[in-house]
Amino acid sequence: MADDIERLIHFHPYQKRWLADKSRFKVGMFTRQGGKTLTSCAELVEDVIDAEIAGKRTRWVILSRGERQAKEAMDANVKPMMRAFWELYRGVLAGKAPEVTEDQFRVQRDGEADAVYRMFEVETPGGSRISALPANPDTARGFSANVLFDEFAFHQNSKAIWGAAYPIISKGWKVRVVSTPNGKSNKFYDLMTEQGSIWSRHQVDIYQAVADGLDRDIDALRAGLGDPDLWAQEFELQWRDEASAWLDYELIQACETAGRGRIRVMEYQDGALVTCVERGEALAPAKGRVFGGMDIAARKDLTCIWTAEEIGDVLYPREIVTMRRAPFAAQHAEVKRIDDRDRFARFAADETGMGMPFVEDLRRDLGASRVDGVMFSMASKFAMASMLKERMQDRRFRLPEGERDIRDDLHSITKVVTQTGAVRLLHDGESDGHGDRFWGAALCTTAATGDVQQFDYRSVPKASGRADDEDDFDRRHGRRRDPGRRVPGAW
Repeated sequence: MADDIERLIHFHPYQKRWLADKSRFKVGMFTRQGGKTLTSCAELVEDVIDAEIAGKRTRWVILSRGERQAKEAMDANVKPMMRAFWELYRGVLAGKAPEVTEDQFRVQRDGEADAVYRMFEVETPGGSRISALPANPDTARGFSANVLFDEFAFHQNSKAIWGAAYPIISKGWKVRVVSTPNGKSNKFYDLMTEQGSIWSRHQVDIYQAVADGLDRDIDALRAGLGDPDLWAQEFELQWRDEASAWLDYELIQACETAGRGRIRVMEYQDGALVTCVERGEALAPAKGRVFGGMDIAARKDLTCIWTAEEIGDVLYPREIVTMRRAPFAAQHAEVKRIDDRDRFARFAADETGMGMPFVEDLRRDLGASRVDGVMFSMASKFAMASMLKERMQDRRFRLPEGERDIRDDLHSITKVVTQTGAVRLLHDGESDGHGDRFWGAALCTTAATGDVQQFDYRSVPKASGRADDEDDFDRRHGRRRDPGRRVPGAW
């Protein structure tokens, strides 16, 4: 069968080594642009065709980092290879070549609306199937099958996904895990480094891939990326938290200041406050101007209200409030409580989606001149994150000391290079919250900086790919562009 695959696709030696390895547990760390998804999907198709010829059935599930990647794995890899095999084995394989179909994967939840995910699937006449869908704990526990974790280091909440999937795959199914590295705070790092492992490991950096025949200009790739840390991680396969984290731990710890900042943690259930924990120094009347930033959430994510007092040109933490499952009325009341005490000089809040009516209410109660609404987009998030990072590098934005949740949440925002070469900021999915404390701090910095300006939106020509990529990203995340809104920074 391996010879037949070679007739269809020319694989390089490192790809052939992966296909020849029939270990039950197999993990591979491959350079970017090295064809890891293609190679992995080829193994799945080979297994399905073998089962079809033998009159048996097999089952594979591809868990991808997102819906778009799941569809791409099927359309760009599984579907054309399945068609090619049907042509190659015409007369042996009965029936028309299978086509990719789209369906829904539904998860019932007690007391909540069902979770629904798009699933892409191909089924052979003999009953073997390959399914692809976005990875999360729901989808990971929803199948009994062989599993391919594609780009696993970039799956949000990879440790929870692994915990949900492992009881199923431990029943005798095969497991394939492939990725480029993405720091050390995810399950992929554990699988590649733990001692006494049952895993058969493959590791191919850009130099090995090119030596094995991959047609890439290494110097041009390195120059085009223009980031030594990202090059070391994504092409040389070095474990570099510095490469992926927007704020590294060294910078975060350097900004921690003893005796500053009061923490207030509030948990709600069915609209009622069930716990409220406070710690830190009692707050004296503010001597400098007080600024605030607020990342708004409804259910799963945290609402974070980050307030800071300006002393000289430094923003010191004053009170940091997190609220989980809090109704909007309670969130509004919390902002009002702080404002009654500290009188915000300026307050910035996430105005995206459900934040729009919330910000309108804040403007009415606090005064429109003191409240800035920020529409989240790739551009505005990058501008805010850059301002926060620059202030921290200059030690002009300080953090409370010893707060691990804050430390991990600030570290959880990662920079990822897109197919078009742009840097996108994403949450790594491993910390408590969803980067909410990071964005609360970034919005607080935005309020203090006052760098909130009008911009004109002009679409990028389609040939560049950027406009479509960003619009598609916003649509998939329920975000809406509004050229009349004020956002920090410019495009």
